[in-house]
Amino acid sequence: MTPAGTLALLHTSPVHVPVFDALRDRHHPGLVLRHLVHEELLVRAREAGPGAVAGHVAAVLAGAVAAGADAVLCTCSTLGAVAEGAAASLGVPVLRVDRPMAAEAARYGSVLVVAALRSTLEPTLALLAEESGPRPRSVTTVVVEGAWERFEAGDREGYLDAVAAAVDRAPVTEDGVVVLAQASMADAAERTSVPLPVLSSPRPGLAAAARATRGAGGRG
Repeated sequence: MTPAGTLALLHTSPVHVPVFDALRDRHHPGLVLRHLVHEELLVRAREAGPGAVAGHVAAVLAGAVAAGADAVLCTCSTLGAVAEGAAASLGVPVLRVDRPMAAEAARYGSVLVVAALRSTLEPTLALLAEESGPRPRSVTTVVVEGAWERFEAGDREGYLDAVAAAVDRAPVTEDGVVVLAQASMADAAERTSVPLPVLSSPRPGLAAAARATRGAGGRG
């Protein structure tokens, strides 16, 4: 095992694999990534709710730990809370990619959550409330209609352009921040012109997971 340890990543789309590999190569050399792609989990969660796949998620994560993972990162915002809920029985850190982003967003007085999937909103809003605590803040949401269909069709450029356009149409608020609720949206931040911070989850999420992996490294 390398000193940086082994991190398993649970994805619901294969497009995330090169994104996180590139972030690892740039910021966390030596960290071993094991990618677990289970597209069917998101399909079922959209149909029946995240709780419907909790057992399947727990089984996938348990398999990753049995195979030697020192920590696990869930990159799907819809399944993040379900993944975290499995941590107690696994004995290793289990992180959701969007928690560091939500913690950063909680510092602002006004938050705009942009999502391509309606199923992402409830878990994202719950996470923001958890990170914010009792501090009052204004939270609004936008679902980018038609964007996910472009993503599923493999039209990445059209998908990112649609997300960026939705961000740019949003009203500018004092002490405001934009949250891109899904990891697949991250590159849309570079295409916006809105005069607000635009937060995405992959880079801070992987950084947190890398720290947790180093801390948990050397399991028996």
